[in-house]
Amino acid sequence: MTPAIGVAALAAVAVATVLVGFYGLRISRTTGDFYVASRTVRPWWNASAIGGEYLSAASFLGVAGLIMVSGSSALWYPVGYTAGFLMLLLFVAAPLRRSGAYTIPDFAGARLGSLAARRTTSVLVVLIGWLYIVPQLQGAALAVRITTGLPGWAGSAAVVAVVVFAVMLGGMRSITFVQAFQFWLKLAAIGIPAVFLALHVVGQGAPSLADAAAAAAAGGGAADDGGGAGADDGGSGPVGGYRTLSIMVALLFGTLGLPHVLVRFYTNPDGRSARRTTVIVLCLLSVFYVFPTTLGVLGRLAAPGLASEGDAIAILLPEALVAGPLGTALSALVLAGAMAAFLSTSSGLLVSVAGVISQELFGGSVRGFRIATPLSALVPLAAAVAGGSQALAGSVGLVFAFTASTICPLLVLGIWWRGLTPTGAMAGMATGALACGGAVVASGLLGPPGEAAGALSVVAELCAQPALWTVPLAFAVMAAVSRASRTTLPRGADRFLVRLHSPEPRP
Repeated sequence: MTPAIGVAALAAVAVATVLVGFYGLRISRTTGDFYVASRTVRPWWNASAIGGEYLSAASFLGVAGLIMVSGSSALWYPVGYTAGFLMLLLFVAAPLRRSGAYTIPDFAGARLGSLAARRTTSVLVVLIGWLYIVPQLQGAALAVRITTGLPGWAGSAAVVAVVVFAVMLGGMRSITFVQAFQFWLKLAAIGIPAVFLALHVVGQGAPSLADAAAAAAAGGGAADDGGGAGADDGGSGPVGGYRTLSIMVALLFGTLGLPHVLVRFYTNPDGRSARRTTVIVLCLLSVFYVFPTTLGVLGRLAAPGLASEGDAIAILLPEALVAGPLGTALSALVLAGAMAAFLSTSSGLLVSVAGVISQELFGGSVRGFRIATPLSALVPLAAAVAGGSQALAGSVGLVFAFTASTICPLLVLGIWWRGLTPTGAMAGMATGALACGGAVVASGLLGPPGEAAGALSVVAELCAQPALWTVPLAFAVMAAVSRASRTTLPRGADRFLVRLHSPEPRP
């Protein structure tokens, strides 16, 4: 792909994003429009928007790269990413919508009747948003660098500029249109090349099962993916078993704590619509993840030499398998979809972070939201430029582990257990944040688990994928401290819980 084609593909998506955002601006007038689209987004439209923001760089590029490098052990990622919405459907979606809150800190403040608990939640939501934006910007840097020859920071800066502009235009109302459009663009951009390449490989003579097994065996431990996808032992044995379970806990419970996904349920008209939205999202994600998985498998079978490219495999594979303009066109289509992934996820995260900062620091007005939006983007942009490239799916997986250890216990216990107290909630969130954050820092100091010796190897493994022990720890501390401080139960807890669990009257 020539730099001109790469720039054209990226620019086309950016321009389309701004134009769709302008359309949303025409009907974004009130504070409710900016924060929750006035709670009028219907299930299909909202499900498309959720798919647009949820399918991040880790899904669009990282899943194919992990499967290319790690083989079948990486299949737990798309399974976990999708199944997390089943957990959301069962435990959170409808009650959260009935809460009537604008943001997760709003929910915490209303449920617990505590300003300190609200502010603790606000800090965590902002931190999670920043941590999640960074991989999107790193993915943009990777895509721009390999397709245009421009420095990586240019890709990160371009995504921030477009997203900040689109979010400031019309807030949640505008971004809903943008993200719904970008979901269908992403689905087409990865689905069309995946189907075409699969048919092409079969037409050229599909590899035999023996060849496939040999390729899997040869690549199963080729490299560490940066996120512990099971590259060392292919997911077998005690170490691989622990790693797989920990990944699944992170992805299943982490989805329940993603602020940018949860805030979308506030835009539904009622709890019934929120449940219907979640079911549609499950179906959309199930279809989508077939395609990056297909690209990863095709890469292992037909282009094993691309294994060293990691997350770039989805962009490079079409040109590697199909010579001439057609292969270039397919790669450009994948690149456009990747750009949509960076933009849509970053915009959803920026809306959630800017909403919290605006409410906490600028009074929650539309003007405050517009001031908070560019401020919210500065920290992740600086971190992405300074941090360099990492395996996308692995780094996002660690963000899921962090949300599973902090926001998830607050929501699950806050919705389903009367006994949650402000002190218990804050103690549990602080414990989860310190345990998971400390594990990630320790993992960086210890290095990959396979490089450590003796007991340090076990510690390194526990730190590389910490969710299996940090999530139960956070839940346990939250429950234990709440029971010890039961005299501080918020007075309005019973009334609030009745509101969460009482179905709305049918129209």
